[in-house]
Amino acid sequence: MARTRNANGRRLTARRALRREVPSTVAVLADEEDFAAMRQYASFAFDDHATYLRQVEGLLRSLAAHGTHTSVALFDPVGFEEFCADSRLDPDTPVSRTRYTAEVAATGATVTYEGQPLHRLLPQLINEAEQQATWEYASSLLARGNDCSSCGEDVGRAAFARATQVLRRLVETVGAGTHHLVCSVPAEGVTPLVAVLHVEQGGGRLHLGEAAALVFCTVLAVGIATERPGGVVLRTARPGCRDTVRGWNLRDGRLRPLSEAEVFAAYCTDARTGEPIPPEPDVDYREGLHLPEPTDGETEGGPGSAS
Repeated sequence: MARTRNANGRRLTARRALRREVPSTVAVLADEEDFAAMRQYASFAFDDHATYLRQVEGLLRSLAAHGTHTSVALFDPVGFEEFCADSRLDPDTPVSRTRYTAEVAATGATVTYEGQPLHRLLPQLINEAEQQATWEYASSLLARGNDCSSCGEDVGRAAFARATQVLRRLVETVGAGTHHLVCSVPAEGVTPLVAVLHVEQGGGRLHLGEAAALVFCTVLAVGIATERPGGVVLRTARPGCRDTVRGWNLRDGRLRPLSEAEVFAAYCTDARTGEPIPPEPDVDYREGLHLPEPTDGETEGGPGSAS
């Protein structure tokens, strides 16, 4: 009998050890509107969004306490309904929600849970989802481009190659510091395409997120390929110095520097309403720097290859 108990104990221990090596994904209803949409399903067990979020956070902490690597994704009720229709699943079951969670974990934006509180994790997750949606839409716009009638060149591919060159030139020209770049390009029928890139440069090293650089270059490429009047704003922070803001217009596939007055007007105006925004203290608004022209002989690899 003792031998049987020992054998069962070893199997349970081995199973617990194996469970710690199985990753987990939690899909969360981030806002009250999405939460309310899920309450139509009888199998959805929550009545209050705040209570639901507390339970989600408790689940994340429990998984982390057991050593489980956990990713968090957004649960989109509309996407869930479409997924169930395409897969011929009953949406009013926990199993269907589980299968949808696995789908968004594989194809959607996720953030790794590292013990951060939910009020910090959710904005990060929403930002990741927005950036992925921006990249997908911008990529579809580039894919619609036709080949150049005179040279047979793929317009979208050529625009992306040029965008990586432009970003490389921009990063090289601004030099050392912590840089926050925003690229905005108008899009038909939707809000402007906006990509954000954080760059840290110094000591001969360049640090930036490859995924964010990909989104930035794709949005910039849309402006180049479609000749839409986009722009780039760059904010630089250096130790012991006031922050500096510079800006460029995108015209004819090139970034043209803005004057100080134009930078001030662009940075201190609400892009959605056109209303003025008070300037920030301890921030200098400077003209954009003149960037060296990219050459046709440059490689297509983006600056995201640096580390």
